[in-house]
Amino acid sequence: MANANQKITPFLMFTGQAEEAMNFYISLFDDSGITSMLHHEDGTVLHAVFTLNGQTFMCIDSNLDHGFTFTPATSLFVNCNSSEEIDAIYAALTQEGAILMPIAPTPVSDKFAWVNDKFGVSWQLNLPKQ
Repeated sequence: MANANQKITPFLMFTGQAEEAMNFYISLFDDSGITSMLHHEDGTVLHAVFTLNGQTFMCIDSNLDHGFTFTPATSLFVNCNSSEEIDAIYAALTQEGAILMPIAPTPVSDKFAWVNDKFGVSWQLNLPKQ
C-alpha cells in the first residue's frame, strides 16, 4: 500500500521496460506491489505507481529519445536486515547488470555493494554494522 505521508516520491523514466522493471523490483522486496498503471495504446506505461517495502515510486515509459538515461549519480539506497537478504538482492540486481562496487565490508557496513541493474537503475545495498 502506498505511503500517504510520503511527500517526495522517486520517479523513474524508462524507454519501454517500465512494467518489466516494476515486476522485477516488486519480486525483490516484501510489502511491494503495483498500485496503479495506465498504458499507452502501444502497451508501454503511460504512468504507474508502485511500492517497494512500503516506499512509493512512480514510473513511465518515454517514447522520446532524450539522449540520456539513468546514472549512478542518483541511486536507490537499500538498508538490508541480514547477510542473506543483501546477498539475494545483489545476485538478482547484478544479473545482466553491472557491478560498480562488489560486496565488501566498509568502516560503517558489514557488507556494502553498489550496482546498476539491467535497466540501468543504480542501487546501493547496505548491511549496517550491528
